[in-house]
Amino acid sequence: MPERFQPDLLRAHLRPLAEAAAEAPQLAAYRAFYSLEFAGVHGRMGVFPAAGYQIVAQAWWPAQPRGTLLLQHGYYDHVGLYRHLIAWALEQGFAVLACDLPGHGLSSGERASIQDFAEYQAVLHGLLGEAAALGLPTPWHLCGQSTGGAILIDYLLRGAVRDEIGEIVLLAPLVRPRAWAWSQLSYRLLKPFVSSIERRFSANSNDPEFLAFLQRDPLQPLTLPVAWVGALARWVPLIEAARPSARRPLIVQGDADMTVDWRHNLALLANKFAGAEVLMLPEARHHLVNESAALRARYLGFLSERLG
Repeated sequence: MPERFQPDLLRAHLRPLAEAAAEAPQLAAYRAFYSLEFAGVHGRMGVFPAAGYQIVAQAWWPAQPRGTLLLQHGYYDHVGLYRHLIAWALEQGFAVLACDLPGHGLSSGERASIQDFAEYQAVLHGLLGEAAALGLPTPWHLCGQSTGGAILIDYLLRGAVRDEIGEIVLLAPLVRPRAWAWSQLSYRLLKPFVSSIERRFSANSNDPEFLAFLQRDPLQPLTLPVAWVGALARWVPLIEAARPSARRPLIVQGDADMTVDWRHNLALLANKFAGAEVLMLPEARHHLVNESAALRARYLGFLSERLG
């Protein structure tokens, strides 16, 4: 019987990511649980400090990488759920670098919470620093799902973009969530009385195996912290008021997405990024990284042509 994955034991033995060290106990069990075992690929897991958190990151190298894909996951997610995207990137010849956001996965912090979206920017800059420390090959392509996409949008519109950055891929990017006006009202009403509400798992993919896996994933947060909604409410006006960028990200969006207000978001992004290329996926829901195999094949083919 395979060794049971124990998150706390794995966290306790992690060393700095850029430091070549013996593999931590429980790492093999973690990789087996999340199907992150890739033949012929060197992998490493470690930590780096950012914004007062201990951020857990992972890197993978094929034999002769021709560039790097840096991943930013979505809200409630963690790197362990991104095996399809990681496998595709490795097959394309890219090294891969990804981290669990604060309060997610194996990283420290109150579960699924954040005080300010500026903390996400500090983490992204820390991850870019780790890419440099590891000597990962350029260009560094950036890819973000949902909240990960929001982090990249913020970086492009309000940050100083590094010279090493190549293409930017936004998968179902978050700006405003669906029913945003109601969410803001709920936030104002709830803030004086509660710190979190119970999470409701939604059918955000057409892959039933993925939806079932989430129910037994030990790293899934089970609440929606009010603080995170407040941080989002303060961040949205900053992005909507930001000056346009000359960058031209690649955007993939499903028309059955019931998590983000994708019509509003795509209109906003068209204004901020003139010439951005958008692939609309009929019937695709929000969690594009874990959509059905047929839908994944469509957008991964699109990305293969453009990151080649």
